[in-house]
Amino acid sequence: MAVSIRLRREGAKNRPYYKVVVADSRSPRDGKFIELIGTYDPKKPDHNSTLKLDRIDHWIALGAQPSDTVRSLIKKNKAQPADAAAPAAAADEPAATVESSAPAPVAEEASAEPEAAAPVALAEEPAAAEEPATPPPPAE
Repeated sequence: MAVSIRLRREGAKNRPYYKVVVADSRSPRDGKFIELIGTYDPKKPDHNSTLKLDRIDHWIALGAQPSDTVRSLIKKNKAQPADAAAPAAAADEPAATVESSAPAPVAEEASAEPEAAAPVALAEEPAAAEEPATPPPPAE
């Protein structure tokens, strides 16, 4: 069975909207599919697609062939998180320096909570250790 990753057309007349699907290459364009792995809206500007890149990599590893358009969408989506991460990291740094004095008390409270949880965990461990000490009934 030849599997392909391609677009399935949805939406109204003159309002195209596509779903990226994994389908048998013999099935019709809008017919039966194996898995839905993303969407594509060509009318929307900029970031107009959402893809499950991990599932796409899985299917490509199994031998699925992406169509030309889907291959282009995959390239754009793989490049976009790297571009989006750099400005987001730069935006977080100034905010972290301004709020550096506020998180300190929160960190102290958070460190106090694991100490309270530790004695409870220690109390449970000896009880668990005692249970296997009872000998099993003799086998006849």
